[in-house]
Amino acid sequence: MIGEKKRVQFRAPGRLIDRMDALADVLSEDRTEIVVTALREYLQEVAHDDALNHEIAAAYYDDEITYDQLESLVGAEEAANYRILKEQLDQDYIDEIADV
Repeated sequence: MIGEKKRVQFRAPGRLIDRMDALADVLSEDRTEIVVTALREYLQEVAHDDALNHEIAAAYYDDEITYDQLESLVGAEEAANYRILKEQLDQDYIDEIADV
């Protein structure tokens, strides 16, 4: 991915770091490459998890995440679908309240 890079610091179990270092040695890569690859693969995998996508959509509908965050999690096409549905739901709610 091309773009701005950000520094991230986190704590992880020593055994996990030892395994990562061993893999980095085998692949002649550094820790960063291993972590970025693992994170990218994880995010790709969870993007296809229906239950998680429902949670992501709910967070967007409840304004807990922005459209840009939504798009980065589920992709442009799916995010556009969620945006349209949110607009329809908002309009339905307005119509429902107006009828009360």
